[in-house]
Amino acid sequence: MFPRADATGHSGAELGSLTPVEPDARPDPAAPRRGEASCAWCGRPVDEGGAGRRRRYCRRSCRQRAYEQRRSLRMQDLPEGTVVLSEVESTDLMDRMFQLRCACEDLQIAIAEGEDPAELARMSDDLVAAARRAERLR
Repeated sequence: MFPRADATGHSGAELGSLTPVEPDARPDPAAPRRGEASCAWCGRPVDEGGAGRRRRYCRRSCRQRAYEQRRSLRMQDLPEGTVVLSEVESTDLMDRMFQLRCACEDLQIAIAEGEDPAELARMSDDLVAAARRAERLR
């Protein structure tokens, strides 16, 4: 489940920079504000209406994909709540987790070396952005 040592773009020699392994083609969804929920399928913020039951999905297509996955899991006798990722999705998730770990290590090294506060703030912002990308399953 960890990135392969021979995977392209993952060199451990460049710990001081926060360059992404692969640029993410999808736009970075805005972080949910306080009181907002995240879509149970894609993680985007869900616009909560006034009255009634809280929405779990940001769009009808996300609700449909979640239904299809639940139905597929029931047909395969997999337990409820199982998340199935394709090989591409799994690799993408592992790449984002690797980027997050590298960003954490970079910030830790910068703090230990007494980097100036402006640079630490920039690195902290990069770390938060990497964490937001990493928390998406799809």
